Amino acid sequence: MVLSMDRWKGKVAIVSGASAGIGEAIADALVEEGVIVNLSTLIHLTSHSISGKRGKLHPIKAEFSQEEDILKVFEWTSKNLGPVHILINNAGLATQSTLTDGKTEDWKSVFDLNVIGLSIATREAVKIMKENKIHGHIIHINSTLGHQVINVPRMNVYPASKFAVTALTETLRQELNHLGLKIKISSVSPGLVATRRTTFAKDLTHERKAFYENRPALNSEDIADGVIYALSTPEHVQVHELTLIPWGP
Repeated sequence: MVLSMDRWKGKVAIVSGASAGIGEAIADALVEEGVIVNLSTLIHLTSHSISGKRGKLHPIKAEFSQEEDILKVFEWTSKNLGPVHILINNAGLATQSTLTDGKTEDWKSVFDLNVIGLSIATREAVKIMKENKIHGHIIHINSTLGHQVINVPRMNVYPASKFAVTALTETLRQELNHLGLKIKISSVSPGLVATRRTTFAKDLTHERKAFYENRPALNSEDIADGVIYALSTPEHVQVHELTLIPWGP
């Protein structure tokens, strides 16, 4: 199997939740491959080229738990950059509470972003790809917790939201096949990744700190490499599920 990103050079990608961590690493990797990237952030950034790379970053401030913001991102992208060819549904949220004493609004915020926002963005991307006869690719950044619930302290509804992403990946695959659309769908499921929201977070509970202590972790760039791999496969090959875990106990 020959791996190549050539067909994506000069094409447009949308990466959600790209202010830092995994999303930022994915956006940088795509730009390295010559892709024009519109990345959604929660802070204001300016568009810029990266020295020595053919791609370009176009940040837009957006909250992917809000439908109005998601629609704005796709509309701006189509008008200013062109139709989207790649969608990376990376934006995600986890809160530190339990199912027995957690707040309803916290649970809703997790599902609004991890499930509903992802579904809205996917719908808009498929609509554009279908209208423009694009052989596109949609990638959901999932989690190993979307396949097996392990004893991570105070994760409440997060695993349930990621199990939903696993189901949404397969449901979309079946829908795309039924419609005869040449659009790939992939789920990329990392284990523990060292980011500002996990091992480097400043607001970790004592239980969560103890869980992370001396535990091996992936880097954000490892997940970006997995995304590039899925995108690099030939048109007749679809990476349906890619699971990445750190080596070690």
